[in-house]
Amino acid sequence: MSPELISILVLVVVFVIATTRSVNMGALAFAAAFGVGELVADLDADGIFAGFPGALFVVLVGVTYLFAIARANGTTDWLVHAAIRLVRGRVALIPWVMFALTGALTAIGAVSPAAVAIVAPIALSFAAQYGISPLLMGAMVVHGAQAGGFSPISIYGTIVNGIVEREHLPGNEVALFLASLFANLVIAAVVFVLFGGRKLWARGAQAAAGPAPEAGAAPAKGDPPALDGTAAQPSDTAGQPSGTATVVAAASDAPAVAVAVSLTPARVATLGALVALVVAVLAFDLDAGLTAITLAVLLSTFWPEDSRKAVGQIAWSTVLLICGVLTYVGVLDEMGTIKWAGEGVSGIGVPLLAAVLLCYIGAIVSAFASSVGIMGALIPLAVPFLAQGEIGAVGMIAALAVSATVVDVSPFSTNGALVLAAAPEVDRERFFRQLMIYGGAVVAVVPAVVWLVMVVPGFG
Repeated sequence: MSPELISILVLVVVFVIATTRSVNMGALAFAAAFGVGELVADLDADGIFAGFPGALFVVLVGVTYLFAIARANGTTDWLVHAAIRLVRGRVALIPWVMFALTGALTAIGAVSPAAVAIVAPIALSFAAQYGISPLLMGAMVVHGAQAGGFSPISIYGTIVNGIVEREHLPGNEVALFLASLFANLVIAAVVFVLFGGRKLWARGAQAAAGPAPEAGAAPAKGDPPALDGTAAQPSDTAGQPSGTATVVAAASDAPAVAVAVSLTPARVATLGALVALVVAVLAFDLDAGLTAITLAVLLSTFWPEDSRKAVGQIAWSTVLLICGVLTYVGVLDEMGTIKWAGEGVSGIGVPLLAAVLLCYIGAIVSAFASSVGIMGALIPLAVPFLAQGEIGAVGMIAALAVSATVVDVSPFSTNGALVLAAAPEVDRERFFRQLMIYGGAVVAVVPAVVWLVMVVPGFG
């Protein structure tokens, strides 16, 4: 049995053990990286740790630390209620606002993970407070980021168009952008319908009220009062609305009294820190994780009482999970498993079959690794049969780009990991499984659909 095949089988075993024994998959993946790296790939410790995602580790820690402080001092509550006022109480519009916001950020040049790091904590805090499925909100944020991700001035768009030019392939910048925009918009619409969007419309407008008082008849913290003084039904631990999306009366039938969420010096400073994070990342191209940690430390210094427990609220289990899995994927890359699979597919003599298999490889690998890195490897692999002229280059490149990025909602990708880490008041293991199942469904369906829509019409 070849070393490449052994490494793939070990990855399957890691998944099986993690899902059947409830062992942290990241810890298993670290052990697998050690075993496969030492015994199969003949790698030393430096070779194994070469795949450790240090930058992602800092982003996950820094962003969750900063937003833990924002939640502790009430800044996220203020942002949530400001958003409600902006859409005139229509809670159903908020997921689309988040979709458009992340799309706009990536379209004007933000790196996709940076845009998600900025928007996801606010979006997920809103979801927790108004009983919106975190899966719905997280997917809208990630797909929004990918919708704008291939504009001619975006990071992804610039990289892919540069690869196309370097390989002397025909390209179309506008077609690439529109392909990603349309694909993610359609997926977002499907997600909205399937995961509670219709129930959100049925709620109508809700008041932008603050937390209810702590009297016995008041709703639980985070469950906003509706316009008629009743309490919104809380979400369960999975983040899905419990029962229906209608509202139920408080136990004593007493109306919930709205408490205004006002701006305090700590909240003003935290809002300033969030704005500084956006400016630092977008305007000065500073690292999102290091910037977030620095801002969190400054806030902690001036308001230690608000941030005393924030370090404990960093999503450490998520950090372990993501870093472990990505370290193992790095071992796969070091030993050539990913290249081995790609070259095997590109050597197939049937162009349409090779095209769809490359789309699937792009989707599967990108669910665990860098989307840009995968595109940089797959497009050159597609050059031999694109040169034959039987497959349209523009459609094939667009299909590869969409397949390699639309799966970033996977909890093992940077964007999916940020969504998982940013979600407050959820059962993280259950939310992780939801993201993994949804990501698996996207991997299974989207490459075939984009191949059928973008590649097959250009064949012949």
